[in-house]
Amino acid sequence: MRILKVQTFFPFVNSSLLYLHRRSLKGSATFAKRMSENSTHSQTVSTTERLAKLRALLKNEKYNLAAYIIPSEDAHQSEYTAECDARRAYISGFTGSAGLAVVSTDSAALFTDGRYFLQASKQLDHNWTLMKEGLPDVPTWQEYLVQNIPKGSRIGIDPTLITASNARKLSESLEKADLSLIPTEENLVDLVWDTRPLRPLNKVIILEERYTGKSHNEKIANLREELSKENFYGFVVSALDEVAWLFNLRGSDVLFNPVFFAYALVTKHDIVFYIEDIKLSQEVKDHLGSELNFRPYGIIFDDLREVSQACKNENQKLLMSTRANFALVKAIGEDNVEEARSPLADAKAVKNEVELEGMRQCHLRDAAALINYFAWLEQQLAEGKKLTEIDGSDRLEKFRAEQADFVGLSFDTISASGPNGSIIHYKPEPETCAVIDPNALYLCDSGGQYKDGTTDVTRTVHFCTPTEQEKRAFTRVLQGHIAIDRSIFPKNTTGYVLDVLARASLWRDGLDYRHGTGHGVGSFLNVHEGPHGIGTRITFNEVPLQPGMTVTNEPGYYEDGKFGIRIETVLLVREVNTPNNFGERGYLGFEHITFAPIQTKLIDASLLTATEHKWVNDFNAECLQKVGHLLKPDSPGFHWLKRETEPF
Repeated sequence: MRILKVQTFFPFVNSSLLYLHRRSLKGSATFAKRMSENSTHSQTVSTTERLAKLRALLKNEKYNLAAYIIPSEDAHQSEYTAECDARRAYISGFTGSAGLAVVSTDSAALFTDGRYFLQASKQLDHNWTLMKEGLPDVPTWQEYLVQNIPKGSRIGIDPTLITASNARKLSESLEKADLSLIPTEENLVDLVWDTRPLRPLNKVIILEERYTGKSHNEKIANLREELSKENFYGFVVSALDEVAWLFNLRGSDVLFNPVFFAYALVTKHDIVFYIEDIKLSQEVKDHLGSELNFRPYGIIFDDLREVSQACKNENQKLLMSTRANFALVKAIGEDNVEEARSPLADAKAVKNEVELEGMRQCHLRDAAALINYFAWLEQQLAEGKKLTEIDGSDRLEKFRAEQADFVGLSFDTISASGPNGSIIHYKPEPETCAVIDPNALYLCDSGGQYKDGTTDVTRTVHFCTPTEQEKRAFTRVLQGHIAIDRSIFPKNTTGYVLDVLARASLWRDGLDYRHGTGHGVGSFLNVHEGPHGIGTRITFNEVPLQPGMTVTNEPGYYEDGKFGIRIETVLLVREVNTPNNFGERGYLGFEHITFAPIQTKLIDASLLTATEHKWVNDFNAECLQKVGHLLKPDSPGFHWLKRETEPF
């Protein structure tokens, strides 16, 4: 696989930072080979041989398993994984980011949520049963095991791919059904995956304090202060984005996510950084300082067995995130561990003033790129050019590459015309993508990684005349978007409580969507960042929104086989002044920082209230005022922006 150095495109980026661009993979032998091995959004890959090999291992007396559980996550519980960790995708052919596979000696089931029903139904071959999570009469994967695996059986799982709490709960439920959960030392999918890619060893880089707003030494001191308050021996940093954030480092081991494979152990005595030495330059080591001890990535499990004795000697426990994998907890011993939400997750989610200003600025430049793209695309289509969805996404990436401090994309661009827009996490593929139809809705969900922040924006546009049905649905989505944007709420309110605001207008027409309304966004980190969010998942009721947090506002509606609509803007949570302060609680609201205009010809004005109507005109005027100066005065982008922001 040809790896493209970012400096080839962007000289301001350190040459040691490598990013894999989908564009750079096209035409390479490795890319072609992997495309033949892995399925696309509308094609299936035969899994018969893969399943046969895996089932042979299950029956091997060394394992003696009736079923094997294959989660999507890696050992760090990452949502997006490196190719070497895409085990569920390999064994099932389903490439969505969320899902879990259960393979028994005579069946195979794939569990995923509503975002991926359409994609999974197209990608899974005849060997698989699609289990649509959340629908009536569809069991959870845990219930499926109890209902379908013979009593007395052993069920295997790689203990690095499940959290300790989930492993305990699963083990307890299986024991009640006379089933046993068996952690396997080896991952059985790895044993049958002959072409499994190697784990990346890309160099890491320093992210300067002018972008982070705080030194890594300050962050470590703050962490130790928190540990001291609770009398913990130390903390295992297991999430990749938390490792990167804590040490002010970035990497490129996972496509679109500027992270690298590492663990860290921070105690009151020392700091151990578990990372392969080849990834570290002398400059990075000097940045980290003499206090850090460097150890190989995989040796943390052995080291934790020794740390367990130190914890006992000092009568203290080691703090681990509830997202840490079961193998880590097993290594040190469950009696020596306290599991809680990671203190770094909370600290990282609340941006400091430098990070907030960086997010504002990179979103302005990102808006300029998106506006230039829509103007270019409209012009090309008006001239009768035939452009595929990939032609569009590639051109948008070039516009982003022209912006200062651009490093790469923050996720695969969803460039979706007409029916493809109804596939919530659609990814156009070279063999199957559609030609962009000017007479259909076009949904573009995209984002960039910049040194000063991460962007995520969705706009739905029409290049000709939308239907009344499309306008009505778009307007209902827009009303939900406005309701979230304008909301004011007491401190300690969660995104779980706010979610209803985004759906109420859709519900009036009997419409809805099967995804969350908002997620946190990292600062030159993962585009999906917890622990907060806006949505119906009960986990969103655990963490209140706080000033300094970022969150997306992205209601939508999807008509299967016809069109998709989503409007997504990034918001900053901020304090607001209200006429009163009932309960002395203080009140919060949002500041929107995404400034791509809302297309007014898609709006059914008869459905809007006067307040909503004013919001649209004010928002579009703000887009012109804040982004117009970033565009060349006589450019197609500037003229498009000026036209699209005229009051309606």
